[in-house]
Amino acid sequence: MEKENCTSVTEFILLGLSDVPELRVVLFLVFLLIYVVTVLANVGIIALIQLSSLLHTPMYFFLSHLSFVDFCFSTTIVPKMLSIILNEDKAISFLGCMVQFYLFCTCVVTEVFLLAVMAYDRFLAICSPLLYMVNMSPNLCMTLVSACYLCGTVCSVIHLCLALEIPSYKTNVVDHFFCDLPPIFSLACSDVTINELMAFLVPTFNEILTIIVILTSYLFILITILRMRSAEGRRKAFSTCASHLTAILVFHGTILFIYCRTSLGDSREVDKVATLFYTVVIPMLNPLIYSLRNKDVKEALKKVVGFKVLSEEPFVRWISRL
Repeated sequence: MEKENCTSVTEFILLGLSDVPELRVVLFLVFLLIYVVTVLANVGIIALIQLSSLLHTPMYFFLSHLSFVDFCFSTTIVPKMLSIILNEDKAISFLGCMVQFYLFCTCVVTEVFLLAVMAYDRFLAICSPLLYMVNMSPNLCMTLVSACYLCGTVCSVIHLCLALEIPSYKTNVVDHFFCDLPPIFSLACSDVTINELMAFLVPTFNEILTIIVILTSYLFILITILRMRSAEGRRKAFSTCASHLTAILVFHGTILFIYCRTSLGDSREVDKVATLFYTVVIPMLNPLIYSLRNKDVKEALKKVVGFKVLSEEPFVRWISRL
């Protein structure tokens, strides 16, 4: 009897964040503002790094790619989410849904590996400062970044191919604000054990691998910092790593909570909020975390933009408090 209700689908209906009509305008304006800030901040970082010779170093090369991934990340999710919030039509085509998931997954995995590469970069910069520019050559930088994108693409293709094998669904109504796999798996009529297993194993493997790289890098960094005789040197080293550690804790903490847990009962709403945080909020936070407390970026901004107001003490004090 259940099989009679199963059918192939040509589109999905995304329920979005809330079905309360009174919240539509508020949610739309909030997420529109977040998206605008995200785009301006990440595009601004990329442009500044390209324009300023002060920022032509491996650290900022990786940061420019992180900003690019965050821009793509947000653009993959937010415009459609805004459309769903504001309009009665909440449909997304089956092809559009699969493309959205593919791009989303590629961005997530690429960012995970980029953060690990950036930890390795900090390890070389602090533990081998005299050989840093030799060890972290342009060729190595390009190879590491390419490997990050490749890992993101391969993982996405694996999940996408398995998802395309699902022949039919009980319904096309997805209780989410974008095309994520777990809510779609719950609608499948066929056995999706392999899909769910891969959706658990692949992110878990990526997390374990990248966290090992990050922890190992920062263990050596900590040992090197503790051996420094100069208090000023220790302060600068800790300051250099603080932004990266903040980004790692926020991003990896959310990813681990969602994908690498066994069971939290009926936690769909909790998952929605957590997913919203790392798909919408984190891409906005990253450029702010990396830039507002970064002297190199502020110096580069002064030279590129040339605004005298940037040299004024009240502005500098305001920036330093952010």
